[in-house]
Amino acid sequence: MANFNYTDLGLKEYKACWDYQEEKLQEIINTKRSTGNPTAENHFILVEHPHVYTLGKSGDEANMMANAEFLKKIEATYFKINRGGDITYHGPGQLVGYPIIDLEFYKIGIREYIEKMEDAIIATIAEYGLEGGRKEGATGVWLQADHKVRARKICAIGVRVSRYVTMHGFALNVNTDMRYYNYINPCGFASSAVTSIQQELGKEIPMDEVKSVISGKFNAIY
Repeated sequence: MANFNYTDLGLKEYKACWDYQEEKLQEIINTKRSTGNPTAENHFILVEHPHVYTLGKSGDEANMMANAEFLKKIEATYFKINRGGDITYHGPGQLVGYPIIDLEFYKIGIREYIEKMEDAIIATIAEYGLEGGRKEGATGVWLQADHKVRARKICAIGVRVSRYVTMHGFALNVNTDMRYYNYINPCGFASSAVTSIQQELGKEIPMDEVKSVISGKFNAIY
């Protein structure tokens, strides 16, 4: 079982959190350089962001359908960032997790790392009676993933790896304001619906409870 060092940042601006991740990632890389060995040193950030859209390095700007004036109107910001994946949305009511860990220490590759992350999310939403799964050709966690019409995404995943150290991570819709997805093609899937735990269950879910559940699931999977 892993021993992750969880930090709950509450509600924090995206850019400040991005800078914080970069700082912690560099600290771990420096530790690896100084010792010449993989390190168990890690950080696992849990956070909610004010309304923001982020576009991955290989993303298509056409998937951002709102202009700067409209973004200001809906009190949202926009960043091009260095993770994989296309465009996604973060906002209040969405639990974002940024594991900053050395994959060499855990003896896993990037694909397996993402799969383990998906497994932890699937196990988390199962606690709320939701059956998650993977969609062929896409990362993240989906409900009714194989259904051509009813497939809907509940968790987005996008990561960056530098010297085998990870940053960025997952975004699980808990009590998310789903209207903000109307202005993008989420992760490049124009026809895909997006959902949240609240939307599926018809009730608000305590965020602290979800944080506790998800922490336990990640600890058990690594």
